[in-house]
Amino acid sequence: MILYTPLTQEEIFPEEENTNREYITYEGRSICVDKTAEGRYQLVQLLSTDPQDFLDDKFTPGRILP
Repeated sequence: MILYTPLTQEEIFPEEENTNREYITYEGRSICVDKTAEGRYQLVQLLSTDPQDFLDDKFTPGRILP
């Protein structure tokens, strides 16, 4: 793969991992979340093939899950 960009390879493909990131099922849908310092989950990404899921306000990125 050839990338035509002024960025370095390390900026495009960082080696560090986000250890707080988890993949869970919430209300029957797979989502990617970050665990906050308070122990709650913040939605990062909805992983779905159904376009209707993305119209649901419950799956807005940045939302804190109850």
